Amino acid sequence: MKRILSGALLVLFAALPRAVSAQEAATVSGRVANPSGAPEAGVLIRIAALNVGTASGADGQYRLVVPNARIGTAARSVTITASRVGLRSESRGITLSPGAVLTQNFQLASDALALQEVVVTAQGTSARRERLNSTTQGLSTQNQVQGRAAGVAVQSVSPREQPNTESYAAIDETGFRSPRTTPLSTFSIDVDRASYSNVRRFLRDGQRPPKDAVRIEEMVNYFAYGYAEPRAGQPFSMATDVAPCPWNERHRLVRIGLQGRHMDTRDLPPSNLVFLVDVSGSMQQDDKLPLVKEALGMLVSNLRAQDRISLVVYAGAAGLVLPATPGDQKTQIMDAIDRLQAGGSTAGGAGLRLAYDVARRSHLAGGNNRVVLATDGDFNVGASSDAEMFRLIEERRREGTSLTVLGFGMGNLKDSKMEGMADRGNGSYAYIDSRDEARKALVAEFGGTLFTIAKDVKLQVEFNPAAVAAYRLIGYENRALRDEEFTDDRRDAGDMGAGHSVTALYEIVPVGVAVDVRVGGTAPLRYQQPTEAAPRTRARSGELAFVRLRYKAPNGDVSREVSYPIAGRAAGSVEGDFAFAAAVAQFGLLLRESDHRGRASLEGVLSLARPNAGDDPYRREFVALVERFDRIARHQPLQPMEELADR
Repeated sequence: MKRILSGALLVLFAALPRAVSAQEAATVSGRVANPSGAPEAGVLIRIAALNVGTASGADGQYRLVVPNARIGTAARSVTITASRVGLRSESRGITLSPGAVLTQNFQLASDALALQEVVVTAQGTSARRERLNSTTQGLSTQNQVQGRAAGVAVQSVSPREQPNTESYAAIDETGFRSPRTTPLSTFSIDVDRASYSNVRRFLRDGQRPPKDAVRIEEMVNYFAYGYAEPRAGQPFSMATDVAPCPWNERHRLVRIGLQGRHMDTRDLPPSNLVFLVDVSGSMQQDDKLPLVKEALGMLVSNLRAQDRISLVVYAGAAGLVLPATPGDQKTQIMDAIDRLQAGGSTAGGAGLRLAYDVARRSHLAGGNNRVVLATDGDFNVGASSDAEMFRLIEERRREGTSLTVLGFGMGNLKDSKMEGMADRGNGSYAYIDSRDEARKALVAEFGGTLFTIAKDVKLQVEFNPAAVAAYRLIGYENRALRDEEFTDDRRDAGDMGAGHSVTALYEIVPVGVAVDVRVGGTAPLRYQQPTEAAPRTRARSGELAFVRLRYKAPNGDVSREVSYPIAGRAAGSVEGDFAFAAAVAQFGLLLRESDHRGRASLEGVLSLARPNAGDDPYRREFVALVERFDRIARHQPLQPMEELADR
């Protein structure tokens, strides 16, 4: 898998190979240098056929461990490749056998490649080669491949390797508020889980993720928590808990959990799905278009005869590859997907408009009409302003077509743009970093990813000033609403899919405890003074807070409201699912280096996560990621992450 990131230590194990001892594995080691003999750090060393890799250190040295299970019982000839941004990739043939110890050195020269622009239309393809500015280096074209996708030709060449241009929206963490001056906390729910899988990708690769890539609510909501199923006729249930806060024992942690109704795939309404696939040059790496094709293949396995599938691609221009096709025509659908190749620049705006037009022509009244966009988010050619695309998405959402966004790859991931598109399209945003994640999002959570059971879901929590001195919502910074928007049915909010759960955590300072945090608020009022009668009345009720929830039916325009009180009594300790959610939130605080992390520590995270991981492979993987981050933070050597037997 060709994953390249400049100036950083990379350790890539896309398939989570099993940790093995030297007696059980073959090893390949060596040194990477430039033509002058100086060491080259951060060079990716990869055996693609065996899905294993590592990276060179500051001294240019590397050591690649290959489990025997990957090799087999006999000697095997494979290709080992060294690559990095700005260097010419080099490949060597080696022969691996169980327990072998080999040495392979590399000497890499600097390099740059030409770009090939692709124009994709329903009738065919025209290609135009564009020379890059040659003031830096001469450019050459390599590895030109011709592909044909269901009557649409796509010209493909190796793209020029680009520096890291990933982008993330800045997060301004929510501070503590006083319920006497700010009694209401209002926000839209969020069922996106992209941040967790993206953070996982960084940690697997031996890096600390950017702070703004860490959205704590998405990390917490990646996991299932065993909330009760909703009562008959209700789209979701609600549960609340209160316990001591693990990173500040004088504070309390409040958990609010929503559980969406599970639905059998056979009972879901018919779908009109338009796959919109980015086939631009930036999608050529193995963790992009090849993984997109695998992921869409998994999704196709769930389709029924009553479903309709279309396929639109875009590069230099957009084209319709597969018109609306019944979901049981899987061979025809997979044939169109399998033949896609990547190359060229990116006309994302044109592709999105064409996909919506195709969805409109195949619209199913009362069905699930949705565009599924698969991209690295690099919309860089054509009418591609964010404002223009967002207006288009909102317009088509009002017509009844939703948008689900699947992000892929590294190096130029436009996380902030993709999240914004999904938010405006009444859909979810998932980051697919592996086959396992594709299977989780598109098979195990098929209904939640693609079928809405409630839309414009908003929460408003009113805190009792007689019981709460200060409170803080953990995460949801980009989902905050003004208090008056809670009852405004014109205000768009998050949507809940079938089987999805949503967890929100508040850290509170109880009344009677010395306030040891900075509390925001307003200046004293000149014309009004707060009354004391109401707080005393609320104190007798024993309530800590009151939760209001508003939502609309999937095809409705008028919201419904339900409400729940939160009892003031806290459990003696945080336990079970609540403890695991607290562990994930605490880890997020550490990754963000939050000003509100209190006494949070990796030891504290692991003390909560380990005993509450159980047999859940995703929870066990979380524990392994925390342990890995500990080694990264201590600058200790990294070993292959342990393979989870039941993944």
